[in-house]
Amino acid sequence: MGASDWIEGKADLAGPADRAARFERAARALAECQRRNRDPLEGGAGCPILVEGMKDERALRMLGFEGPIELMNRGWDRSRLVAYLYEKFGTRNMVDGGPPLILLMDWDRTGGRLQTALRDRLQALDVPVDEDLRKVLLRVMKPEGRTVEAIAPYASSLNPLIRAHVEEE
Repeated sequence: MGASDWIEGKADLAGPADRAARFERAARALAECQRRNRDPLEGGAGCPILVEGMKDERALRMLGFEGPIELMNRGWDRSRLVAYLYEKFGTRNMVDGGPPLILLMDWDRTGGRLQTALRDRLQALDVPVDEDLRKVLLRVMKPEGRTVEAIAPYASSLNPLIRAHVEEE
């Protein structure tokens, strides 16, 4: 593997360099999660999103999420939080048969550690988690910030793109 192959491989992992293309990709992933997060009476699956704190929840609300959003930082230890998530959401989403929980920790070092710890604990209880949104945002929104709350200032740019993808369904 030559140096240029390595550089091109790193560029592929980083996602598109063009901001419009990155925002389009982020909007597509956010729209998909919005569909799953929506109330089942409105055509969604009622799938909750687990975020680190209240600022993350506010950012998602600014992006149009109306369904359940669970907070990790609520004064509980991880074992109690995992037990609560298991009891409340079970092992499968009964509406769409997919994972019962969307895990969206920040894409900084601490968020990565939290993501791994929660995923491992939940999977040990046979609770799959949906990590697709975090994987996309990690790649395409890194220049704008490394946290969920850091995408809030871009809501005005992302919301029309998200709505377009939601309407495609």
